[in-house]
This record gives sequence, structure tokens and C-alpha cells, in this order.
Amino acid sequence: MGFAGGLTRRGLLAAPALLAGTARAQPQATSRYFVASDQTRLHFLEAGAGPTVVFVPGWCMPAWIFTPQIEQLAQRYRVVVLDPRGQGQSQVAPSGYEPTRRGRDIAELMPHLGPGRVVLAGWSLGVLDALSWLDQAGDARLAGLVLIDNSVGEGDPPAAGNGRFLQNLRTNRDATVRGFVASMFRTPQTPAYLDRLARDAQRMRVEDSIRLLSYARPREFWRNTLYSTRRPVLYAVTPRFRGQAQLVAQKHAAASIDIYEDAGHALFVDAAARFNTRMETFMAREAAFA
Repeated sequence: MGFAGGLTRRGLLAAPALLAGTARAQPQATSRYFVASDQTRLHFLEAGAGPTVVFVPGWCMPAWIFTPQIEQLAQRYRVVVLDPRGQGQSQVAPSGYEPTRRGRDIAELMPHLGPGRVVLAGWSLGVLDALSWLDQAGDARLAGLVLIDNSVGEGDPPAAGNGRFLQNLRTNRDATVRGFVASMFRTPQTPAYLDRLARDAQRMRVEDSIRLLSYARPREFWRNTLYSTRRPVLYAVTPRFRGQAQLVAQKHAAASIDIYEDAGHALFVDAAARFNTRMETFMAREAAFA
């Protein structure tokens, strides 16, 4: 099924006629599928041509949340967005909601993109999935790594505090997910947009969604994996990860950081123009495609 790339994130539920009267049609994304080695059918969006960037969304989120990136970046680059297992239009698999399998899913996507290096961009839980891929596959296919608003295991560990959230997921999932979705943004979003995100975020079984929040890896695993590559890294975060970002910039010779003071967790939506411009610079001047 195709995806009308001319729609903004707030117009995803509207008709393609919104394109009428615009001076320049936005890139159009196509839905594609592949079958992973455990027979799970996985979906990804693809738009544009040229050097490739692959986005991996966060906890329970669908690929289409990266619509602002498809619209702008696909005018110059090839943009691919994976729906991880159980998310978006991918199959709700009976298992595999842990980092090794999720990293392998990214590895098994790569042959479907053809040869050559890619920029891999993970957001939130997608940061850990991207690092799990790097740990398993190495960086031979990596032109650059973009890590968006999650811990990479640097500095002091954060205070534990997600027990109540997990309990609420079990007892009142819909309200809990809707509250989480609303909290991701600092800019106003339409009710239809938030409703669609919240509904899409509840496709997998609740216990599998909780497994995704309980990856059995020490913090050092993520940090050591990040420092295992010398490829360029862009670490784009909100202020809560400022300390980790500063340490990454000090310790990784090819790392740059970008702090989004006034954006929410979905900073690539709240500050889409700024984020996209930074991505274009990273793709054009920093990523090691050759």
C-alpha cells in the first residue's frame, strides 16, 4: 500500500487533495515488506534517491512519525523508515521483543536496500536497537550513526522510576499510552494526530511492550558499542541527556552533539526544520559514504 508523501504529519488522515495548489509536490513514500529469518513480515517506508538514511522509531511508534523527514530529506536523499516488529504495519510477532532480535531485524533489512553504506538513525528505543545492530554487524555498512534522545550508557545511571508506568500499562493501557504520546511533544499537535499515534502504539501485546522497556543489557554495553566505531556520530538530545552528550563529544573523536532546549522527546517533530537541516549537513559533510 502506498503512502502519500505530500501529507504533513497533521494531515496524515486527510485526502491527497491537500497537495493541490502547492508549488512543489513532496516526495512520495512507498510501502515495502521483507520477511525476517524467523518468518516475521516487516514493513518499511522508502522515498527519494541518493545516499541512504535509515530511521528506526522508538517504543511502539510507527514509521510514519518520521513524515517530516520523508517530506524534506527525500528531496535530496533516499529515506527509509523501518516499522520494527509489532509496530506500524509490521507483523505482531509472537516473540523477538529483545535487543538481539531487534538488531538482527535491522541487519536483515540491509540486503533489501542494495549495496553501500547507510546512515542509521535511531530514536528513543531505536537508539538501543541501532546499537544492538552495530554490536552484531559491525560498521562495514555504516556511513554514520544518528542517536536521538535516549541514553547511551554514559555518566551516572539515572534514578530508577518506571515501575508505576509499567503497572499502569497493565491496568489502564489506553490512558497510559495516550498520556505518554501527549508527553512526547512541546508543540501543539492535532487530536487526530495524537489519537492515531496512540492507537498505533497499542498494536502489540501489552507484555511485549513491557519487554521492550526491560532490555537485559548493562549500561556499559551501549556505551562500549557506541565507542566501538570510529564512524561519524550525531547525538541529538533534549536537555535531560546533556551530560551524556557532552561526555560522548569528549570521548568520541568523530562525534557531534545537538541539544534541543525547547523540544520534546519527539524533537524531530517539534523542531523538524532544525533537525532536518542538521541531518542534511551530517549527510553531506560528515557521513562516510565512501
